[in-house]
Amino acid sequence: MGPSNQRDDRRSRDPRFPEEEKQFDERVVHVNRVARVVKGGRRFRFQALVVLGDHNGRVGTGVGKGADVTAAVNKATDVAKKHMVKLPMHNGTLTHEVNGKVGGSRILIMPAAPGTGLIAGGVVRTVLEVAGYDNALSKSVGSGSRVNTAYATIAALSTMEPAENWVTRQNKPAKAEAK
Repeated sequence: MGPSNQRDDRRSRDPRFPEEEKQFDERVVHVNRVARVVKGGRRFRFQALVVLGDHNGRVGTGVGKGADVTAAVNKATDVAKKHMVKLPMHNGTLTHEVNGKVGGSRILIMPAAPGTGLIAGGVVRTVLEVAGYDNALSKSVGSGSRVNTAYATIAALSTMEPAENWVTRQNKPAKAEAK
């Protein structure tokens, strides 16, 4: 246990340090055990994929590696907090259809009518849940890598335009009058 872990343990027990209120929903999506081979055998480390959001349009994804699972999760959480993005919402769903691609993972996410729910699987569902979307449809094509799928989902959602930027009849710019 390193010095930073000791400090965290001390803070959780000491009444002078009030317990921090969780402001984000933190979900550990995947933990992967990786090994490197050395002369004496295998050395194991862990890689964690964490998605966190505030159920109000902010979401982040992070990957961290460490000697044990808790260290990997803590590092991944810190990375996810640093890479939070604010996403537009429209009546509990997306503003329009979006596509994203990272590595071999391709994601298509579409808005859905109220009452449809989240029709998405795996990592895409987790990202949409913690972001706060209630109704959406998704399709994942290509690689099943959880890390690439998570990043492709964030990339797709980041390309979304807010409803205020839509060009409709009500907010269409007036044509310049010809003289």
